[in-house]
Amino acid sequence: MWGGFPKVVREVFPNAPLVFDRFHVMKPVNEALNKVRKQTGMTTKGSKFLLLKNGIDLSQEERIRLTLILGHSKRLQRAYELKEAFRELFETCTKVEDGKAQLLQCLRTARTIYCDVLTTIHKHLDGICNYFLNRTTSGVMEGINNKLKLIKRQAYSFVNFDNFRARLLACFSH
Repeated sequence: MWGGFPKVVREVFPNAPLVFDRFHVMKPVNEALNKVRKQTGMTTKGSKFLLLKNGIDLSQEERIRLTLILGHSKRLQRAYELKEAFRELFETCTKVEDGKAQLLQCLRTARTIYCDVLTTIHKHLDGICNYFLNRTTSGVMEGINNKLKLIKRQAYSFVNFDNFRARLLACFSH
């Protein structure tokens, strides 16, 4: 949701709907949850990992440990519940209208804990709700970008662009 991205997309693809995938919404929510964890003095080893992990993916032992961590602070517990509500929304909604209605409800509920995040989400609400059109994510593109960066870092031995280009083509021509 970085400022330059929507401008470039609108310029290059003027008829395409702008879509922000769930990762780019959940990332600032998780960062805010971690900030609440620090503010409440929760420094138990592994607490950050347990709080940020998807609740549905927790083992029975992790659930027990998480319950103890959440018992440390009502504010931390509420922040975690709201994070899970945001995550659940992206898991279950399949229509833009439903997603928008539930997202707005989450925003109203979360305003006391996730103030800064809510401003960002409100600013990009239509693009976030467009995720529900076909649940598009940028995961594949992010993976390609990471692979390109890795090849670029390893390219210090390439003496010209043609060699670099040949390496890129070789890596992506499976």
